[in-house]
Amino acid sequence: MKVWINGQFVEMADARIGLFDAGLQHGIGLFETMLARGGAVLRLEAHLSRLAESARVLRLFEPLRIEPLAEAIQLTLEKNEMKDARIRVTLTAGDMGRPFAGANAADGRAAAPQPTVMIHAQPPTRYPDALFENGVAVAVAEPRANPFDPFASHKTLMYWPRIAAVQRAGEVGCAEALWFSVTGELAGGSVSSVFLAKDGRLRVPFARGEEPEGAPRSPVLPGCTRAAVAMWAEGSGIEVERARLGIDDVLAADEIFLTNSSWGVMPVVRVERHEVGDGKPGPIARRMREKWLA
Repeated sequence: MKVWINGQFVEMADARIGLFDAGLQHGIGLFETMLARGGAVLRLEAHLSRLAESARVLRLFEPLRIEPLAEAIQLTLEKNEMKDARIRVTLTAGDMGRPFAGANAADGRAAAPQPTVMIHAQPPTRYPDALFENGVAVAVAEPRANPFDPFASHKTLMYWPRIAAVQRAGEVGCAEALWFSVTGELAGGSVSSVFLAKDGRLRVPFARGEEPEGAPRSPVLPGCTRAAVAMWAEGSGIEVERARLGIDDVLAADEIFLTNSSWGVMPVVRVERHEVGDGKPGPIARRMREKWLA
């Protein structure tokens, strides 16, 4: 397996970043995880546009040129002779040993960032069919999302709290952990977006960029698979409402399902001890999964 690092391919065993890389030292960086099928990366433009926006908004660096990065991703697939793959793109602020922008502020000069850009591909994770046929259980995460944290709705390298929440959920037989905000609003899963179905329509939390005028910034990541599923649902005549949702909405839902680029659409049949609907994957979840598979 070969890894793309800063414009060069290296063997997996030789893939290295420096000890003082900002991603390692302080978690300063972003990432995207994508899925390739038949040699094509699903929703590539949406993923890279989101990455470029986060790099700009969080001032990691700008501009991020999407077209060359897309070419590098495709080359990584070809170099590894892969058609189906799980692809990760990681950007960091680069070597902490170099002067940061602002280091020369006294004389009015700013150092140009020298980011680290990495791309690697690996075989996609194969999940048991039973997870989708029978549905999964989810727990409620103990930490809370903060709408006043400008990093909360971006895929930064600061993922330890979310991974820890998934691990704790796994200890009690759950596949994912649902996050709520400090004000009690549903924010999504640790590694997924969440959909609630009620009376034949879908309800989702406001994501970043969808907030009503004058509302606080949403801590919810605008998921790429989430956007595709919402589009498919609306194209099928299913209303999709973006709203502030709480635990009562979760417990009252007829169906719940999760989306991300690895699972596609994952039905939820239990929230801790609470059974969702009739305890089986619902018709909307099954329909959206069929569309994702197609």
